[in-house]
Amino acid sequence: MAENNYNAENIQVLEGMEAVRKRPAMYIGDTGERGYHHLVYEVVDNSIDEALAGYCTSVEVFINPDGSVTVQDDGRGIPVDMHPTQRRPAIEVVLTVLHAGGKFDGSNYKVSGGLHGVGVSCVNALSEWMKVEVRRGGKVHRMEFSRGQVTKPLEVVGECGGETGTKVTFFPDHTIFSCRAFKAEILCSRLRELAFLNKGVTIHFRDDEGDGSIEETFRYDGGIDEFVGYLNENKKPLSPVMHFEGSKEGVTGMVQAEISMQYVDSYSTIEQTYCNNIHTIEGGTHLSGFRRALTTTINKYGADNKLIKEKDSLTGDDMREGLTVVVSVKVPQPQFEGQTKTKLGNGEVEGIVSSIVSERLMTFFEENPAIAKTVIEKTLLAARAREAARAARESTRRKGVMDGLSLPGKLRDCSERDPAKTELYLVEGDSAGGSACKGRDRATQAILPLRGKVINVEKARIDRMLANNEIRTLITAIGCGFADEWDISKVRYHKIVIMTDADVDGAHIRTLLLTFFFRKMPELIEKGYVYLAQPPLYKVERRKKVEYVLTDADLTEKLLTLGLDDFEVKDGAGAALEPERAKLFLKLLAEIEATAKALEERGADAKELLSADAAAAGASASLVKKQFSSLSGYGYGPESWFSGDLPKLLDRVREHGRQGLSIMRFKGLGEMDAPELYDTTMNPEKRHMLKVGISDAMEADRMFSLLMGDEVEPRRKFIEDNALSVRNLDF
Repeated sequence: MAENNYNAENIQVLEGMEAVRKRPAMYIGDTGERGYHHLVYEVVDNSIDEALAGYCTSVEVFINPDGSVTVQDDGRGIPVDMHPTQRRPAIEVVLTVLHAGGKFDGSNYKVSGGLHGVGVSCVNALSEWMKVEVRRGGKVHRMEFSRGQVTKPLEVVGECGGETGTKVTFFPDHTIFSCRAFKAEILCSRLRELAFLNKGVTIHFRDDEGDGSIEETFRYDGGIDEFVGYLNENKKPLSPVMHFEGSKEGVTGMVQAEISMQYVDSYSTIEQTYCNNIHTIEGGTHLSGFRRALTTTINKYGADNKLIKEKDSLTGDDMREGLTVVVSVKVPQPQFEGQTKTKLGNGEVEGIVSSIVSERLMTFFEENPAIAKTVIEKTLLAARAREAARAARESTRRKGVMDGLSLPGKLRDCSERDPAKTELYLVEGDSAGGSACKGRDRATQAILPLRGKVINVEKARIDRMLANNEIRTLITAIGCGFADEWDISKVRYHKIVIMTDADVDGAHIRTLLLTFFFRKMPELIEKGYVYLAQPPLYKVERRKKVEYVLTDADLTEKLLTLGLDDFEVKDGAGAALEPERAKLFLKLLAEIEATAKALEERGADAKELLSADAAAAGASASLVKKQFSSLSGYGYGPESWFSGDLPKLLDRVREHGRQGLSIMRFKGLGEMDAPELYDTTMNPEKRHMLKVGISDAMEADRMFSLLMGDEVEPRRKFIEDNALSVRNLDF
């Protein structure tokens, strides 16, 4: 038996910043994309807490050219005087000591998003470097850190008059994070959300890292009323935005509640809930309080005004069909629970929200009987559709379908029964389905051919949806049930792969299936079970050697590589470029060619933009100048692109690369035989697949409503605005 050396020497004590760096996921969730962006949220939340306290009206967030981020506000500034017990500046304590902050005693911050005092100190610990400037007491103070340790002590670097505020700039430690760059769209989603929740606060964002500067300013004086309008932008309203707010004394102090809601002609429900600006994605007591009040009020008003009869059996789901609501509460000492710690648990909040909504909503209905009648009529329609769907489910269940006991006949199932090891391929048509069935790994890969296009669930109530044979087959094959019978633990496959042709019809089928999963089975996407197959676009054969090329960009790169085999490229002075440098140069020319074509399609002149004043011409001129100026690094001035020599050079190299090649473009999966389809698209060792995720649920909801909903005008405008940006329209 091995000697047992487990004793006191083996007990390791991690203190302060060391603990954060050793176990970062405990503090920020993960070390991937989500955690990387969470660093910014932690710093921004401090500025927003200053706004909640009434001391901040403006927040600026910049992604700098080097990839660092700056967050600046006009709040009071982090205190810089000496801490009475720590015997060092308070700012140093805040930035290097866990559970240190000004939010514990309630004297400076009645409510706040960050109550644990670990936010900005964790960001410091997980940053390669951090610089902090504080404007306070007429002076500008600066301090610098690296991985949580002080590198430059606090010093006064200038005067600031009466200005106050904090400026934090940090660069994440890439030895900890797998993510390498901030994404503007992810940050903008959260900043927009914060601006909605804090009316009157201006949040300015700018991304200077990529090609051209992306700039947005968020300010919503209408607060969450504008939030609801934003969420319903592409939907037909059935009611105005209804706004209720109030405050009542809770266990830990005054609880404030603010609710905005609107009914639209839609079959989905959007419920966005927040506590102290924290998005409570799992809901909690504030959501249950709202739901209880809504159900009680509609039932009472409907019964009192003889709009709802005793035979009408209404549920809360019926009353929430087509409803968009934002519930925002401010709680002095919030308690969070749930798997992601974003479910509000304060018991008294339920009663407070319920009381406010019940009283205000009943008053609104009494003062607006026509709107109340419209809401109740929609609720009754939803109830009838639900009953029709229940009858349809019962009918199919009697036939042994949709209860998992009888799988659809067209499903070619796999032999493995462990969902973690199995894959379901949703294949367009019987032809591709036949090839997939013959080529698959029968042990782990199941095939479900879909005939025609599934119904657009964005425009269909549940009863119509369940009448669609392809939808019923899909629900049965997946095995989780549906609606109130949904049970994710019964899922039969942990990879559900949408595999369609690379043409317009295939793209449409893929979109219809994604609409179904997003609207009716979102948990499959949240769990990471939905994938998109990426079949190759091209089959390239040369000297009996066959290769498969995934995209047009990959084909261009291959042609350039082959074209340079015995081809010499010289710079403007006549000196030959090294092969790798020549390849990079030609790739740049290909990018410029695509940009120039896009500009011409928009009626612009690339040459004019190149010479235009970037400030006057806007981001497009800035982008063009930046891209074209790269030519100078290879001995060519930007204007040389228009001389005709460089485009001809690019064409000659590509044409040279095509010599001896046989290039076939696949129009559909059915063009591949079974071994070819498996080897290129289904073989786990060679295939390319995209996992479907939701980085911005609000934007995803708006886009599905826009592209798949009933409203035609917003969709037409979107198409007109973006038509010239389309690539591979005909695939």
